[in-house]
Amino acid sequence: MRIAVTGASGLIGSALVPHLRSVGHDVVQLVRRAPSAPDEIRWNPAAGEVDLAALEGVEGIVNLSGAGVGDHRWTDDYKRTILTSRVECTRTIADAAARLQQRPRVLVSASAIGYYGDTGDRAVDESAPAGSGFLPEVVQAWEAAADPAREAGIRVAHPRTGLVVSAKGGAWARMFPLFKLGLGGKLGSGRQYWSWISLRDEVCALQFLLEQEHLSGPVNLTGPAPATNAEITHVMGRELGRPTLIAAPSFALKAVLGEFSSEVLGSARVLPKVLEDAQFRFQDPTIDAAVRTALTA
Repeated sequence: MRIAVTGASGLIGSALVPHLRSVGHDVVQLVRRAPSAPDEIRWNPAAGEVDLAALEGVEGIVNLSGAGVGDHRWTDDYKRTILTSRVECTRTIADAAARLQQRPRVLVSASAIGYYGDTGDRAVDESAPAGSGFLPEVVQAWEAAADPAREAGIRVAHPRTGLVVSAKGGAWARMFPLFKLGLGGKLGSGRQYWSWISLRDEVCALQFLLEQEHLSGPVNLTGPAPATNAEITHVMGRELGRPTLIAAPSFALKAVLGEFSSEVLGSARVLPKVLEDAQFRFQDPTIDAAVRTALTA
């Protein structure tokens, strides 16, 4: 299959592109600069522009573009950036897909478990309604931006990704150095659930969504066993052989992180029901396995 990928330079995209090529797919990457290689296609999502001629013949698209949620403090300006970057990128690629003479069979357009908001200790799957707050509102607008592709008859799947366990990027890459120094500890009460997925399972699940023609709509990309922050802290300390006695109190996190602290202290117990029902096989079904894989990758 010829597959186009946006956000190919990010944590997930930089792992997905070589993986797809290793299993026989032909992959092209969308870039915001002048293309410098035959496998690159120019696009400008802020202007709604894509090189349609170069995109012709693509059978699948994976859209991973968007500003990082945890990259900066949540000022009003950065919250607008989080929203507009996701909506602009998704709408641009969905519009382009719908306008192609030979439309792709599938658009796998990124989403997030932020859709569900704070679920406490209540387990939720893809049938659960949206939560309330900033991230649920962002995710709803983000997914709706793919409507042009849906309306054109293209199969659209939304991988609602959890916390990706990797030492190469994302939130976990920030935690590993602290735990290695013996400075890791639970955050707040530690009772909040974190719904995680290993990077290699994330990549394989995206491939699965490209290839499984019966899958569409929201699909939770999380491991089958969400764990509490305290449980994850224990696993990190054990795997790294370091103490985990230093806890970060809630008031300190709120002072340092501002509104984003609600995502760190909030609880999301999200289950991958659609993947499991489709017989997807997790290589890292436990947080222990996911941490060990991240440390050896």
